[in-house]
Amino acid sequence: MITFGIMTLSMESEISYFNEMASLAESCGMEVFRFMPSKIDPHTLQVKGKKFDSKAKGWLEMELPIPAIVYDRCFYGEDEHSKQCLPIVSWLKNRKDITFLGYGLPNKLELYNAVKNTELSSYLPSSQSISDPGTVLNYLTSMKKIILKPINGAQGYGIYYVKKNDKTIHVKTEKQKKIISRIFPNEAKLVQWLQPLLKQRSYLLQPYLELSTNEQQPFDIRILLQKNEQGIWGERGRGIRIGSTGGILSNISAGGSVITFSEWLSSLPPAKGDYIRQEVDFILSKLPAILEKEFLPLFEIGVDIGIAKNGSIWILDINSKPGRKVLFHTRPDLQETLYLAPLLYGKHLSQTEQIERKNYYEKTLSH
Repeated sequence: MITFGIMTLSMESEISYFNEMASLAESCGMEVFRFMPSKIDPHTLQVKGKKFDSKAKGWLEMELPIPAIVYDRCFYGEDEHSKQCLPIVSWLKNRKDITFLGYGLPNKLELYNAVKNTELSSYLPSSQSISDPGTVLNYLTSMKKIILKPINGAQGYGIYYVKKNDKTIHVKTEKQKKIISRIFPNEAKLVQWLQPLLKQRSYLLQPYLELSTNEQQPFDIRILLQKNEQGIWGERGRGIRIGSTGGILSNISAGGSVITFSEWLSSLPPAKGDYIRQEVDFILSKLPAILEKEFLPLFEIGVDIGIAKNGSIWILDINSKPGRKVLFHTRPDLQETLYLAPLLYGKHLSQTEQIERKNYYEKTLSH
């Protein structure tokens, strides 16, 4: 039997997803083993973790060799455990005897720089890395409204909307499903607030795009692309994420809701709906090949696409470790397909020659 390794930073993360996947593994001739990178013994190359027992329908504590096929679901933060695990994962990715389902994507700035010289460049909001408050003030003067995003951010964490009014500056963010607003009376006070923020982590500055419904709710299209059991890219589905009125995030983790893509499309004039569908299909037809030409192979991609009020279409985010909540909400019939997908692709990888697939190692680590 092939051992299929699931690597996480916490043994508590995505439990229901892994349980469902593990219960189907036997039918694919596989067994599932969950582990954390920090539990690998570098001398013996054994790792402590939990193996799914199909008879007991539960997880048993066990020590095994590092699995040859690894599904990386590590989400890194600023904590010590993340910092400890990053070099270990880098070392694993560099090993010839271990194959990852996907080797991840770099940070938002590297991703932007890689895609901006391709045929998808016109769909990217211009992105500028910033390290000092002066740059923010310059852009605010010319644009009036901007967005600040952490270069290494995920799940909408740490995103700020900044708007310059006649005399004051309005800053808005979302934390724990609440919208938090601050008004700064002048630029000096804004600079005081910005300095520690920009020292703490690296940020990107983007123009603010009007990506909200008529009810002032932010929304976007979330699409899941995956490779099938032959290693061929395909779309699993798409849905619409809608955020809180007056908010800046549509992420479900930030309290957003979901509707089906077809339900949303039917609310538009037919010509506009056709145009949007064609544009989105064009983006999706090009994106996987562009990413795999620039970076190491991937297994799945979550793509967030925004539609501005003026009809322009934007790639907002590309994620190599996407969630599945949108599809679980809008396409419950796809659940088993989504649980099986990593196993079937892992089986495909275990039966094909991997040397070509990872004959170079660069630019991949951070996410």
